[in-house]
Parts: sequence; structure tokens; C-alpha cells
Amino acid sequence: MSLALVQSRALLGLQAPCVTVEVHLANGLPSFTLVGLAEVEVKEARERVRSALQNAGLEFPHNKRITVNLAPADLPKDSGRFDLPIALGILAASGQIDASRLAGHEFAGELSLTGELRPVRGALATSLALQTQQIDVQLVLPPGSAEEAALVPGAQVVRARHLLDVVRAFLPPGSIAGDAKDSASDGWSRLQPRPMAASTSGPDMADVKGQATAKRALEIAAAGGHSLLMVGPPGAGKSMLAQRFAGLLPAMTVSEALESAALASLAGRFRAEAWGQRPTIAPHHSASAVALVGGGAPPRPGEISLAHQGVLFLDELPEFPRAALEALRQPLESGHISIARAAQRADFPARFQLVAAMNPCPCGYAGATQRACRCTPDQISRYQSKLSGPLLDRIDLHVEVPALPAEQLLQASAGETSAAIRERVARARALALARQGKSNQALQGQEIDTQLHLNAGATQFLHSAATRLGWSARSTHRALKVARSIADLAGSPGTELGHVAEAMQYRRVLR
Repeated sequence: MSLALVQSRALLGLQAPCVTVEVHLANGLPSFTLVGLAEVEVKEARERVRSALQNAGLEFPHNKRITVNLAPADLPKDSGRFDLPIALGILAASGQIDASRLAGHEFAGELSLTGELRPVRGALATSLALQTQQIDVQLVLPPGSAEEAALVPGAQVVRARHLLDVVRAFLPPGSIAGDAKDSASDGWSRLQPRPMAASTSGPDMADVKGQATAKRALEIAAAGGHSLLMVGPPGAGKSMLAQRFAGLLPAMTVSEALESAALASLAGRFRAEAWGQRPTIAPHHSASAVALVGGGAPPRPGEISLAHQGVLFLDELPEFPRAALEALRQPLESGHISIARAAQRADFPARFQLVAAMNPCPCGYAGATQRACRCTPDQISRYQSKLSGPLLDRIDLHVEVPALPAEQLLQASAGETSAAIRERVARARALALARQGKSNQALQGQEIDTQLHLNAGATQFLHSAATRLGWSARSTHRALKVARSIADLAGSPGTELGHVAEAMQYRRVLR
């Protein structure tokens, strides 16, 4: 009888709890049993591990009773990330590698039938969890996953290309194969953390001609972290403006980039070329509520979490299912989403900036000057009523994007560049962070009264206007926070009447 222990990590949100792979070899009828609440893809590891060991020229204990336990037993495990630790556990239990040398290492990787290591999702999230919990271990990963995990500052990451590369690193001392293969080989190499390089690539706001009001609203939204709704006829430029909004936001900090990349890694959508760029997530309007907020077993992040520290663009907003839109209400306020299931609960960050676009009516031309609208008032009312009052109340800026006449579109000069707007936005954000330690959109309760510095004229004007327009307390507070962002863009220490008046024009009420 022999027993071996190998450390790995499960994927449960951004926590990545530790999983101990216990392998027990005993005499008896030959069998290979895998226990520990494993999903189907984990149970299939039995055949992958068996073939990989044999094709790599290693010995598989056919005449033994093999029991593999993934502890803790009540934690669900999925994906093929446990192939490598299971294979190493079998080799350690059968004496082919030195089990004592596995201490201080954690392993993850999917095995091909030839023994090649394939990337797994969640590598960056695992590496970030180890650094957050201050666990001093070396993380052994396949190519692709290793480079991803090495983005975390201070991470100890080793890249292994083949099962044999890992085996050679843990052979018993004095073995010929172990002496012939050192840790600096191509198959087994330690990676250095890669510093984040700021990237400004992407579509430029200079491409957008005209639409001065919409551009101003985008600048205010970027400066204060506000959500935005654009209403206008087809072809007016709503999608074009939204696609360029992320380029107006300040550069990401390392911690923001790591959080965003870790969520993308959990979903298997991390791209190295997008490292350090604020994401723009644009789901189709057929997306369900689960696709937006996340779910599954075990829970995975949805589109709103993948847009964390970036932009969530919802085009054709009324066409989304009602349940999907109403699911946005809580994360818009709190900046995170809690997915509760009968067996477990997962929390994901979701501090995104919502940019939504819609037509004013089913045909799209209500209020347009170029074409006549053919919708009846009842059709327009039904179309706009797809958006609930509580959801509209949570969107800070409402702006109309009219269609430009052909002559104005063709003769207009190039607009202001994204870089110039981003510079003003960065200064405004810096003022807010120095004053209150957070963006204006995140102000709550007494912080609004403390940080706004409203003068008497602005206060009286806002009270009378809010009463006449029938605003809720939330609408009034959101208008105040937008006014504070306008003041920051102007470099004003206080919020004045002009700032409040401009903020109020962005609380557009749909017909």
C-alpha cells in the first residue's frame, strides 16, 4: 500500500480554494476510482491519465486498486485542470517520482493522450488568489496558462510543456535522468512577471463627426463613472460613440487590470494582447438573465462581471428580455453580484459602466426630421414601457442622439481625439480620488452632502426643478453626482448653478 498527496486549486469565483489530490494504491482487483464531487470532465481524467502515462513511457500500475480522492469532498470540481496532479499522484504513489519534492508546488494542467500539457482556464485567477492569500508556492502550469499566471506581480510560475518535463524535475535524487535534465530547459522554465504596459489602441473619437451633446455626455460619464443611455434614430452614431467610450477612461491600475483579467480567465476569455485595456462587453439582445449576471454549477461570471472596470454596452436596450434588464438593477447600485445556488454561493465583482442605446420607437424615427414616424402613440408607449422606471432611474445620464443631415455629415471636420478627452477625464478623476477616495458615481448617503459643496443658488434651483419634474430621491442624488463630475471637469472646488443646470438636461424622460 502507498499514499501520495499533490496540491492543486479549484475554481470558485476569485477565491480558488485549495484541493488536495490524494492517491492510494492497494492490492486487490485492478480498478481506477475517482471520488470527491467531480464533474464529468474530471471523471474522464482516468482515461486521459492512463493513456498519457503509457504513451510517455511511464509505468501505469495496472495490477493495483487505484483510489483518487479530491479533497475537500463537498467542493465541486470541474474542468481538466486536475489531470496533471492526478498523474503526478499516481507516479508518486508508485515510487516513480520523489513524493517529498512535490511540497511547495501546486499543479494544474490538462493532459493529451501523448502527455502534452494543454492550457486550462482560470490560471490568472488562481495565481492572483495565491498572492492575495500570501501563499508561498510555485505554480506549475502548461504553456499559455503559465504566461497568463505570470502577469501577477511576485508570482512564482513554472511553465511545463510535457508530462515528462514535470517528471524529470521530481525524480529521486541521484537518478541519471534527473541529472541530465535541469530546470532551465525549454520544457521546464521559470517565468518572470511581466510589467503592465499601458495601451491606447482602439477606435478614436475623432472619427465621430458632430454630436457635440452626446460627446459631452460621454466625457461626463467617463469623468464620474456614470451610466449612460443614448436615444436616437437608426444610423445616428449611437453604436459608434459607445465603441469609443472605453478609450476615454483613464488607464487601468495594476490591481484593476488583474481583477478584470482574472474574471476573463475564469470564463476562458483572457487574451494576452488585451492585457491592461479596459474591456468593452457587448452582448446580443437575445442574452438571458443568467448570461448577463452569471450562473451555472459551479457558478461562472456573467457579462456584467466580464465588464468589470470597463464598459457594458447594451445595444437595442428594449429588445433585451425583461428579466435580464431587471437583473442589472442591483449590480448597478452595489458594484458586485452574488450568485446563490442550493449547494453554494459565489460573489463576483461587477463595477462596470453601463452604456445603453435604443431607438425612440419601433420604427426608430419618432421625432426625427429626415423621415416620418409611422408608429402610433400606443405602439411607442408599449415599446418604451419595456424599460421599467426603476431601471431608468438608475441610469445617470439620458441623452438624445439626433441624425445628422447629409451635408453636415460630409462637410464636418474631424472631431476631438480620444487622447485629448481622456486627459481631461484623468484630471477630473484625480480630483475626485484626492477629495473622496472614490469616483463621484460611488458616493453614498452623507458623502453626497459632504463632497458636493453646493452653493445656495444651486440648491434652491435643484429643489424647485426636482419638485416640478417629480423626481425621486434617487434621481435627485444622481443629478447631484453628475453635477459634481461636471464641476471636476471644470476644475471647480464647488458645485455651482451652471453645473447643476447642465446635469439636469441629461435626465431626459422618454415620451
